[in-house]
Amino acid sequence: MRVLEKLEPANVFSYFEDICQIPHGSGNTKQIGDYLIRFAKAHKLKCRRDESGNVIMWKKGSPGYEKAPAVMLQGHIDMVAVKDADCDLNLKTDGLRLAITKDGEWVYAKGTSLGGDDGIAVAYALAILADDSLKHPPLEVVLTVDEEIGLLGAAALDTGDLKSKYLLNMDSEDDGIFLTSCAGGATFECRMPVSVQTVEGVVYEWSVKGLKGGHSGSDIHLGRANANLIFGRFLSEVSEKVTFWTGDFAGGEKDNAIPNLCRALFVTAPEDAVRFEDAAASFAKILKEEYKTVEPDMVFSLSKRSETMAAVLNEYDKQRLISLLEHMPSGIQRMMPDIPGMVQTSLNMGILRLRKREISMTFSVRSASGTEKTWLMKRMKDLTRLIGGKYEITGTYSAWEYNPDSKLQGIMSQAYEELTGQKPQLTGIHAGVECGIFTEKMPGIDCISYGPQMMDIHTAREKLNIPSVRKNYELTLKVLEKLKG
Repeated sequence: MRVLEKLEPANVFSYFEDICQIPHGSGNTKQIGDYLIRFAKAHKLKCRRDESGNVIMWKKGSPGYEKAPAVMLQGHIDMVAVKDADCDLNLKTDGLRLAITKDGEWVYAKGTSLGGDDGIAVAYALAILADDSLKHPPLEVVLTVDEEIGLLGAAALDTGDLKSKYLLNMDSEDDGIFLTSCAGGATFECRMPVSVQTVEGVVYEWSVKGLKGGHSGSDIHLGRANANLIFGRFLSEVSEKVTFWTGDFAGGEKDNAIPNLCRALFVTAPEDAVRFEDAAASFAKILKEEYKTVEPDMVFSLSKRSETMAAVLNEYDKQRLISLLEHMPSGIQRMMPDIPGMVQTSLNMGILRLRKREISMTFSVRSASGTEKTWLMKRMKDLTRLIGGKYEITGTYSAWEYNPDSKLQGIMSQAYEELTGQKPQLTGIHAGVECGIFTEKMPGIDCISYGPQMMDIHTAREKLNIPSVRKNYELTLKVLEKLKG
């Protein structure tokens, strides 16, 4: 028996469950693309898949809507595939273990992220394409790849054969909040060559875990701890009390997810072991006190390993690492002066790795201001060069500017109020939305972004609200019916 088969709308949840059984983390979307192509062929829809893996499907307008302006239904087919430390699934090859909360209100995946962001958009689009009883204009369904690692699919997409006047981007996570603008961004990777040596002593495995993590755009203002930055602070503060070496460190999984886990190997001389343990315990106590409100489940671990030899950074490179972690910009850089509570510019060190003889740090950089984004990345470039490293900038995307003349905003708001009796909230977001790329490539297209309620996206606590899925599907159908002229 399928886990979601009794949920409504049945067609939407059926497609969503199909999607969840196909591995589709960013960079691993061929199988889900194959599934979509098979769907298009089964329903006799015109379709194409480009070299990047984006899938586009077309459906003619229903009777009476043939001459209506085309509407794009848009979402992305990749997910942020993360899991708990004790989860045995391989997210590159295994499907998810779906479950429903005891109160019947939420869908989640056991031990992993769910991929409601943005699998639910794909499920909505397929349900609409498969239902010939619906009233709608000509549809262009555009499902992109690798949105979560820099909107790469949308950036590579050739829009020459797309004619849509309206774009419904179904990639938001707050029911009743419609997005009308977003920040631009980029992925910045700093790489620093290092030397590794083998030392003898007491070998420890250290970790910080249990952090909330979250989306580096929508959650960056919540003051949550970044596990990679905690590691950097540990290095800096403990090095003032005792001599040690470090190696084999790793933190975070995605540049756009606030890292909730970092682990590292440490070595001390036997005569320094007690002082190192005391310094580590003192550090843990301080951090847990500082973050007691925001990170109540923060856990530090320090355990001795059986071996007495380990490969570590030499002292010079350890100090370079400490300097980089101390001084590289991080977190919120500026709030929007005109919109209270809205972040204007930020960055997140999502991934930290020691790979053989190179340290890499990968950041998600975001800003509603192109000039501020440029200035922030110049500072990052200069610091990287100063410590003898190299950098690479990828996945650059533009901000989506607010359109005061949008007709779609009015139609969406009216439909939502008719459906719920409440007015929606129209706002911007400090995160990347593919609308920014489409407005740049298709001047004049009228966009809005919305979606059902989700919680804790990009984490293993992610969940999708069942009643909200139904509400936003009905909203989509109502809007399509209104877009006749």
